[in-house]
Amino acid sequence: MSSDMQVFRLPDLGEGLTEAELVNWLVAVGDQVKVDQPIAEVETAKSMVEVPSPYAGTVAELHGEAGQTLDVGKPLISIARVGAGSGSGPAADSVPAAAAASAAAPAAAAPAAADDAVSTGVVASAEVSAAAETYRTEEKAGSGNVLIGYGTPGGATGGRTRPRKASVAVVEPAAVPEVSLEPAVAGTRIPGKLSAVISPLVRKMARDHGVSLDAIEGSGASGLIMRRDVEAAISAPEAPAAAPAPVAASAPVAEGSVDGRTGLAVSARTPVRGVRKAVAANMTRSRSEIPEATVWVDVDATALLEMRAELKKRAPHETPGLLAFIARFVTAGLKKYPALNTRFETAADGSQEIVGFDGINLGFAAQTDRGLVVPSVRNAHTMSARELDAEIRRLTAVARDGKATPTELGSGTFTLNNYGVFGVDGSAAIINYPEVAMLGVGRIIDKPWVVNGELAVRKVTELTLAFDHRVCDGETAAGFLRYVADAIENPGGALADM
Repeated sequence: MSSDMQVFRLPDLGEGLTEAELVNWLVAVGDQVKVDQPIAEVETAKSMVEVPSPYAGTVAELHGEAGQTLDVGKPLISIARVGAGSGSGPAADSVPAAAAASAAAPAAAAPAAADDAVSTGVVASAEVSAAAETYRTEEKAGSGNVLIGYGTPGGATGGRTRPRKASVAVVEPAAVPEVSLEPAVAGTRIPGKLSAVISPLVRKMARDHGVSLDAIEGSGASGLIMRRDVEAAISAPEAPAAAPAPVAASAPVAEGSVDGRTGLAVSARTPVRGVRKAVAANMTRSRSEIPEATVWVDVDATALLEMRAELKKRAPHETPGLLAFIARFVTAGLKKYPALNTRFETAADGSQEIVGFDGINLGFAAQTDRGLVVPSVRNAHTMSARELDAEIRRLTAVARDGKATPTELGSGTFTLNNYGVFGVDGSAAIINYPEVAMLGVGRIIDKPWVVNGELAVRKVTELTLAFDHRVCDGETAAGFLRYVADAIENPGGALADM
């Protein structure tokens, strides 16, 4: 085993994922890489992700080819240390940097002429210890399956940035000697800068909210970027989103290939992977585990359309969309009928329980070039229709660009599905596992409707609720559906009581 070779294994990207597809290498064998430099693009079941390197050095080996599915924990890239000789042993996991630094430390005292250098080294070592302690403190503040040393590259280009709340002059610090850090620190330190992020949780927070770490001046010791610094930067408007992720192409089919069952020529074979693979698994599990039932009702949406038209006259650019108003009615309905905002769990010993939540994360189905995804508006129950509209638009944009985070795509408690945009009236929807209900909204069209005993033409839509019959009976489901329907038919009265 060569101690000069550093092997970086494919990390768990924060959601307990077991594999990822290698979409594209961003480096080649022989290239020089820096800490936190993006080295590859991978597609998980959740989103497209740029993987940064936790090591600096020369690329010695790439463990995989574009289009290949790699297991989490398997070698991704081997990097020879900076200044390392041509070792002869096979690539292996690197020795912890802190241990290597300790082993290399001289036993004798430095000569008097080197006092300054020794002093600087001691200060740097103290900073490392303080940084490690800060990391542990920050890490205790969060939870989840977070890989140590993995995070969004602070100096990467192409990401969205947010300006700070207040203008702060950033002064580049003087150069400091390079210090070997323990892996937890080395993987998240920005080379050549005192301002750095120690906690992967803080880096993940920055990534989730599209915050550029280069735009933040850390308030911690030696300029460390703390959780509070990132939180302070999460308030400015979004910059334009990046270009959409490429769609996986079908694999070429050998000429003359014939399907044995149908006798027809095979025109294409498209691998099921990435988002499509996750959707397929999720739908299969939903259908096999959830005893779902469906109820539906036609709704006169004329009053809601008229109310929105009046608001649009007063504030053309600040009026929420129809989906945002319906989302507001849904969150109010879920407060009244909380059984539909739960999760049904079966333990390893066979015992079962229904898990309720103190809050609502409202998911909504979004069709993208990479497949159907369901981003969720976190804490939707605290938002107005206008706030819901802004967050739905933001999440739709990042989802279609393939930039939605695992948290944004996997934390919903109830899903709202607007399939009316596809020109259909209703659908026997598959519940988004592990949720227990989904409300669908059909297209709004002119239909004959009886109003005060007379026939009239009204704007009518169909609401369809699919629900898990294990968590509630039809009375609860019908009560919720009727609540939302009544709110759509009388939006002014409903909003006055919310």
